Amino acid sequence: MTTEPAEGYAALFRSSPFLDRTGPFYSIGKGQSLSIGLRVLEHHLNARGLAHGGVLLTMADIALGYAMATTETPSVGAVTSHLSADFAGSAKLGDWVESRVDIQKIGRTLAFANAYLSVGDVRIVRASGVFAVTSRD
Repeated sequence: MTTEPAEGYAALFRSSPFLDRTGPFYSIGKGQSLSIGLRVLEHHLNARGLAHGGVLLTMADIALGYAMATTETPSVGAVTSHLSADFAGSAKLGDWVESRVDIQKIGRTLAFANAYLSVGDVRIVRASGVFAVTSRD
């Protein structure tokens, strides 16, 4: 089993103590084309041997926020106001999970977007987020 990221992905360009403990997360692209990636490792698993929903929801949250932040220049500062998710599948040990984000609108005070997490061609999570815009750096 490989523990390496998929081709073209590099270490996440911005991290935090929490993401360092829950990752490693990887990224490619920016803005609407930003994709966050995760290789499912042992510490990501729940008691059933599948990627824990909290890890996948964390991944969706950073995919949404980082995609919106890097869409505009100067960058958009935003914090999660609402996040909901539907789990339609699962990921197992060694799977590569990647995100695709659809930004609906970045307004003056609120931003809206959807994220889809997939293993190969199979969508496993659909997440919808509302973010409070805090700044435009």
